[in-house]
Amino acid sequence: MSSLIASTRFSVLDRSRTREGHQAAEALRDTVRLAQEVERLGYHRFWVSEHHGVPGVAGSA
Repeated sequence: MSSLIASTRFSVLDRSRTREGHQAAEALRDTVRLAQEVERLGYHRFWVSEHHGVPGVAGSA
């Protein structure tokens, strides 16, 4: 592995997508689980995109 790749700090972006027949709360729980897993794997940051009133995306708005 090149030193550039080895020294690169990777991040993850999640949208908290909802699935048909499932509650938004489940999507948010999935987001938390994903954040915990990528933290365990050593990713630099976990980002959650912010969408207000967009169908199919769970959020606080």
